[in-house]
Amino acid sequence: MSAKDHSNNWGRWGDDDERGALNLISEDVVKRGASAITTGKVYPLGIPLQAEGVPNFNYRGTPMRLTLEDSTDEGDYAEYGCAPGTGAHEDVLVFASHATSHMDALIHVYEDHEHYNGVPHVAMRAMTGATKLGIEKCGGFASRAVLLDLVRYFDDGPWLAEGHKVMGADLQGACDAQGVELLPGDIALLRFGYLDMWWAQKGEVGFGQAGIGLDAAEWLAAKDVVAVGADNSAVEVVPFDENDFLSGHKVLLVRHGIHLLEFLDLSAPARDECWVGLLSVAPLKITGATGCPINPIFVG
Repeated sequence: MSAKDHSNNWGRWGDDDERGALNLISEDVVKRGASAITTGKVYPLGIPLQAEGVPNFNYRGTPMRLTLEDSTDEGDYAEYGCAPGTGAHEDVLVFASHATSHMDALIHVYEDHEHYNGVPHVAMRAMTGATKLGIEKCGGFASRAVLLDLVRYFDDGPWLAEGHKVMGADLQGACDAQGVELLPGDIALLRFGYLDMWWAQKGEVGFGQAGIGLDAAEWLAAKDVVAVGADNSAVEVVPFDENDFLSGHKVLLVRHGIHLLEFLDLSAPARDECWVGLLSVAPLKITGATGCPINPIFVG
C-alpha cells in the first residue's frame, strides 16, 4: 500500500515516525484528560493472565508461571549472610505477547506487505524482532478516554450477539445517548459485552464476536483518536467485515497508526455509568515485540 492509495496518516508526523496517532497526545491533551476525572474512582481494566478461566487462543500457547526459587532453596544464600528464616520467592513467566488484555504494536499487522508509514513487512525478524514499530516505541501514555457502551445502546440483552457489526452511525448514536463526544487525542473504549458472554458461557463460545465494521473504523479514524480499546479479542467484528481478514486492523493500525487495546474489562465503569475519565497505559518496553500484556488504569 502506498500513501496515495488510501486515506491515511502516513507521513503526517514525518517519514520516520514510529508512534502513529500517539503523537496527538500533547501536554494539553493530558491535562484535558486529568480534568475529566470527577469521582477519582480507579478501574483496572486488565483481566488475569493465567492458564485457565480466561480467553486464551490455542495457537498462542498456555500462559505459564514457573517457580524459579522458593523455600526449598533455603540455605543457598548463607554465604551472603542470609540468616535462617530469611528467603525469597521468584518466578519465570512464559506467555505470548498478545495474551489476555494486551496492546497491539504498529508492527503487528501489515497490508500489501507494508506496515504503518510504509515500513516493509520484512522489518519483523524471527531472531531479533521488529527493527521498527515495536511496542517499545510507544512508551507510556495517558489521555482522556470515552467509554461507549454498545450493549446499553442497543438494549437487546446482556451482550451483543456474535457477528453483530457496529457501524459509525451506531458509535455516534451511543455518543449522543450518553451525552459524550470524542475529541482529537482521545482514547475510545468500546463495550460489546464479549467478556461477560465468555464468562457466562464458561468459554463455550463460537468463533464469531460483535465488533466494529469498516465503516466504524473509518469513523474512529476521522475522529483522530489515538487508540481504541474493547472487551473483545480484535476490536473489530468477527467474521471480518467484507470477509477481509483483519480489515479493521488494516484501517486503524496500518493506515492510521491507531493502536488497539484488546480484552479490556469494561463492565465496572459501564455499571457506574462512568463514561469519561483519564486512561493510563504503560506497555512493557520489550524491544522488538509486536505487542504486550497490559493492565490499563481508567480513573473516572
